[in-house]
Amino acid sequence: MDKKDIAGIRKQLKVDNDLMKISNIFNVYIMKESTDIYHHQSQPFEMLDRDQQELFMTNFKKVLTGQLDEKLFELKFKQEAEDSSQFILHRGLLSRNVEDWKQEMLAMTEKMIKDHPYEKDVVITFIRAEYLKPTRRRSEDSEESDRDAVYSNPFILCSVNQTEEPKKEIQFDYVEKEFKYNIQVDPVIDLKHPLTGFMFPSITEGTSDVNHVLYAAGKANEPDYWFIEDVLNGEEIMTAKEDKAVFEEVIRGVVGDQLSPSTLASVYGEINKVVEENEDDAPPKLDYRDVERVLNQSGEQVEGDQVKHAFQMITDNEGYELKASSIVPKYKTKSIKINTKVANISISPQDLEFVRQVNYKGKRCIMIEIEEDAEIDGFKMLPEAFGNEPS
Repeated sequence: MDKKDIAGIRKQLKVDNDLMKISNIFNVYIMKESTDIYHHQSQPFEMLDRDQQELFMTNFKKVLTGQLDEKLFELKFKQEAEDSSQFILHRGLLSRNVEDWKQEMLAMTEKMIKDHPYEKDVVITFIRAEYLKPTRRRSEDSEESDRDAVYSNPFILCSVNQTEEPKKEIQFDYVEKEFKYNIQVDPVIDLKHPLTGFMFPSITEGTSDVNHVLYAAGKANEPDYWFIEDVLNGEEIMTAKEDKAVFEEVIRGVVGDQLSPSTLASVYGEINKVVEENEDDAPPKLDYRDVERVLNQSGEQVEGDQVKHAFQMITDNEGYELKASSIVPKYKTKSIKINTKVANISISPQDLEFVRQVNYKGKRCIMIEIEEDAEIDGFKMLPEAFGNEPS
């Protein structure tokens, strides 16, 4: 799945939408510090009050929100895993009646709580739904509706949410004209901040892929590896943050820990070009040969064996491939931070070429080439000749 596929599904998660049909919702309540199911309840989604439907829809959108390889990860199932989640979910997806589906979801719940008690009460929510995507856009000149031909993709979505203690409040009774202490005893399910979740199967351009599952972490670059490996039986992943760290270590291993801003700008520019040229294809990856080419095109004369050795030393795999999109900071925003004791500067990767570190009167200084007068608190800075005191 790519960001367009995920965004397309997330966009359709709304009430009374004929392109997103949710048939059943199944909630399972787990008491804190327990590994037992306390209660579970299944019902048709359409039987919920509209306000309840809206709350759950918001929750499901939260699960599918975030950047790929930072918060959302497409996992490939391990082959021949014991008590395979792929088989459990696939059976649940194909089940013809609600009871069979519930039993498979309870099996998934058991995997989530086995030897893994939660710090707070949690509610695990499963839905069984169907995502319909028109095969083509509607033409204004055509009498055919864009609903006449659609891709049909049944899927299961899971959301894990913790509960919060009810608030204790002082209320004023207008009738009795007195202040009253009010306390609710029922826990509140926090649907705004899901702990984790997943969607099965992966859906790409209207095609379902039962060999992959989309996993959602609670926080960016903080995936739960236990959940990935033991619950979902997914293969090992690398976050975008980890991929970027590997890239930086490879560069240090080849050219050292000093790099001019103009060279770094060129490196990012070359990699960003690869990302943009393959925007509609599978996410491009860089092996040691690609990194060698990028460095040479950026003015650093390096040998392929140097880069190959660096990959081997850092990843234990000379054939390791880095995701290009994980390496490049957001290219057209001020995503790069230049930190000093005096000031912190934010700049976009494409503008790094205008930054220099220079010696000025025996001191190191940051020099930034600009096309217009700089301003400080609404005042234009007074120009001065380089190396001279301002008049």
